[in-house]
Amino acid sequence: MASFSQQLPPPPPMRGRGARSNGSGRYESQAREAFDDGWTAEDAEPRQLKTTLTAETARVIIAHAYMGLSPGLDFESKLFFKPHAAQLLDAELRRKTYQPLVIHIGGNTDPYQPQERVLRVTRQVLEVLSRFNHPCSVITKSALILRDLDVLRPMAERNLVRVAVSVTTLDRRLARSMEPRAATPERRIGAIKALSAAGVPTFVMFAPSIPGLNDHEMEAVLERAAEAGAGGAGYVALRLPLEIKDLFREWLATDHPDRAGRVMSLVRQMRGGKDYDAEWRTRMRGEGPIADLMAQRFNAARRRLGLDKAMPELDLSRFRPPTRAGDQGDLFAGLD
Repeated sequence: MASFSQQLPPPPPMRGRGARSNGSGRYESQAREAFDDGWTAEDAEPRQLKTTLTAETARVIIAHAYMGLSPGLDFESKLFFKPHAAQLLDAELRRKTYQPLVIHIGGNTDPYQPQERVLRVTRQVLEVLSRFNHPCSVITKSALILRDLDVLRPMAERNLVRVAVSVTTLDRRLARSMEPRAATPERRIGAIKALSAAGVPTFVMFAPSIPGLNDHEMEAVLERAAEAGAGGAGYVALRLPLEIKDLFREWLATDHPDRAGRVMSLVRQMRGGKDYDAEWRTRMRGEGPIADLMAQRFNAARRRLGLDKAMPELDLSRFRPPTRAGDQGDLFAGLD
């Protein structure tokens, strides 16, 4: 498939979206290929793409399924949700063979999408986990998580939850370019402050750290997070696996053409001359002088700001399926 940044002009922007194209996923039997029809981004008006919501019929909830969509604009605009997620989770946690482990919420996509204000799926899942005394971790870049403080606060008191808030930049213009439908940097710092004040263990994630684009903000982001009460910090160097590298190149060519060449040069210096290296040992940090300097800066700032303390281990011992009306245990209620 052609790479826009090397062979084709960058596609015109899609209003309110980060991705610029909709290339086929790697598992598709057929591929969509871009071609040059002579029109340029300057000739086109900004397009608008509506978000669609699809209720997904699922049999289990602790799982991940391939949906057969593009990792580009499809990923941003075609959202799936499980309307019965809470009921499915309740049933799964009640299985006699179930062994509790910390459930991570938000690893594939943000659990606090704008539609969560109405759907309330994430909130219902948290309520189930709270009833079962089941530990979980949450990562988000949305201030909507503060809506659920009434659930998270008592879970934190029982050492059942920790939260990571992703802050990629403090620059509003860069934030709008990188994550156009996410909360502003100030709202994310505000979320860290409110969560920490409520006693919820909260740490900041500076991710992705992109050399030549936002990595110079690392110390400033950590400082603001520490001032807001964050208890820890983490970072991830930019990763460009598989189709993501073409999407990133398109975005750079469209939004930051003056930096595109330097950014990709620095990225390759961190990845052994390639856009990405999936080596397990180094894939989250990279390797070489650029990666080493990034790690040294992060560790120094984390120590200086007191963000190097280990987060408390979540408590798995509290897990208990709550009694339901009609369960056998009800027969003995009130007899003691």
